[in-house]
Order: sequence, then C-alpha cells, then structure tokens
Amino acid sequence: MTQIHITMSGSPGAEFSAEWRITHEGETTEHIEKQGTVPAEYTFEGTTLEGTVKLLTDDERLDVDIVKGTNRSRSSTQGKGGTLTVMVR
Repeated sequence: MTQIHITMSGSPGAEFSAEWRITHEGETTEHIEKQGTVPAEYTFEGTTLEGTVKLLTDDERLDVDIVKGTNRSRSSTQGKGGTLTVMVR
C-alpha cells in the first residue's frame, strides 16, 4: 500500500469541509470532515484518492497539498464557497 499525505494550510483558523474517498485493491472507504480548521493534516493508505474540499469562511485562503510517493498535487481557493476537486492516482 502507498501512503497519501494531505496538508491543509492557508489562512490560520479558516474552516473547511472535506470528503475523501480512498481506494485500495477495489475497495473504497470514505473519510468525511464536516468542519475542519486550518492547519490540518491527514494520512491515508491506498492507491487512489479522490476528494472535494469546500472553504466555509469569508475572506480566507485554503491551500491543499497532497503527496503520494514522488507525486505532488497542489491546489488553492479563496473566499467562502470556494470548492476544490482533487484526484491522485
């Protein structure tokens, strides 16, 4: 199995919701964070990660950094309602 590490940064105290779907050997599990706060970190084991992250607070910035092996994905959004959809294979 491969480790997938997610770092949520940006404006300290910014609130977000996140839904992560982690797949390994055909089985998918979900991790739902209804109201997370920056900074936050998550580590999952799996081969594929799909996620949707939504910023819940005004005038804040949210950066999402995902690392799997030597692959890295970086995304950011700003302002309430900003939504990111990410996938790492």
